[in-house]
Amino acid sequence: MFDLGLTELLVIGIVALIIVGPKDLPVLFRRVGEFVGRMKGMAREFTSAMNEAADQAGVKDVAKTMKAAANPIRTGLDKVGEATKEFTNFDPMSETGKLASERVDASKKIREATEKRQNNKKGSKTVIKTEKNNKSRSKKNSKSENKK
Repeated sequence: MFDLGLTELLVIGIVALIIVGPKDLPVLFRRVGEFVGRMKGMAREFTSAMNEAADQAGVKDVAKTMKAAANPIRTGLDKVGEATKEFTNFDPMSETGKLASERVDASKKIREATEKRQNNKKGSKTVIKTEKNNKSRSKKNSKSENKK
């Protein structure tokens, strides 16, 4: 409030000691202290009255809304929190839960079918390879017999 340093307070104290005198100086400081206390009380009361009036006018709600709008990270995190709450409240017996279980079953069937197809392709490839190997061996054998 007042920008008084130690030296300024010391000068004020010495001037007060000279003007008032050592006998009445404690009484003067007590009265100044009481006055400063009353002023602080009045300032506190004024501040609380202004805050109360602002609360009644809805300024606090507007300020919260403005702070939320000014902080998009917090707003995004709130939405993420709401979404996780929805996931934790998942009911497997609801329509969504039934559909999810049906989808899981369908995906298992699809995976099994693709594995069978891959196994069939691998099996047919090995059969074809063995047939080719047999043919090439027989050709080599027939060539070697022709040379003899």
